[in-house]
Amino acid sequence: MIDHTGVIVSDFERSRAFYTQALAPIGYALLAEIPAAVTKSTDVAGFGEPPKPDFWISGATADKPVNHPPVHVAFRVASRAHVDAFYQAALAAGGRDNGAPGPRPHYHEHYYGAFVLDPDGHNIEAVCHAPV
Repeated sequence: MIDHTGVIVSDFERSRAFYTQALAPIGYALLAEIPAAVTKSTDVAGFGEPPKPDFWISGATADKPVNHPPVHVAFRVASRAHVDAFYQAALAAGGRDNGAPGPRPHYHEHYYGAFVLDPDGHNIEAVCHAPV
């Protein structure tokens, strides 16, 4: 079981704003921020469903550059409406389309997902596995 994950971003402020807006429709909120003065390296922000963050962003540094190739992170949601709302919010926040909401039966019969590229090109997905 995965406890938490994250991505390194080139512009921390821009990415914090993007994820705050894009993840809100699926119930994720900005739950923690730790400044570079504390980490001794870079600013970090944690998102999740209260009370625990499980998705983190970290600003890039000379020894920790932006993840390349970009990574794929999928957020499981309870309904197809959440997938649709995530997609719209992510685009409004400056994300780029990487696969509009819809069924993906090649994964499995009930797979319904949407894919958006974040400001650094990371492939961020919302997916629902429910039949409708």
